[in-house]
Amino acid sequence: MVDDVILTARALVLRDLGARRLDVPAAVDALDSAVTERRWWVEQWPDGADLVAGQVAQDVQDRLLDGGVGRWPRCRSCNETDPHELRIEPELGPDPQWVCEKSGVHVAPLGAL
Repeated sequence: MVDDVILTARALVLRDLGARRLDVPAAVDALDSAVTERRWWVEQWPDGADLVAGQVAQDVQDRLLDGGVGRWPRCRSCNETDPHELRIEPELGPDPQWVCEKSGVHVAPLGAL
């Protein structure tokens, strides 16, 4: 079960990285690092399996920003002129969705950018 959950989370995030043409080695390394850490998390807390995909996406966002790659994914869905990103909602819950951090508009489910 853990492998299925982790591989599904990885595939969803990788699909969204690719949708924004950020499926580059640095981003995939960030993804794989997040997946490794979240594997341990799910092994310790099996009830958290439904939450792991959103957690992996948030981990990758943080790693890309901290690593100097920048904000990902940038919002293309509202009229706001200042660059800003989409965020995962709920922060800790099943069925993660990308939501504009400025307008609150739901943009897409995780894996469907």
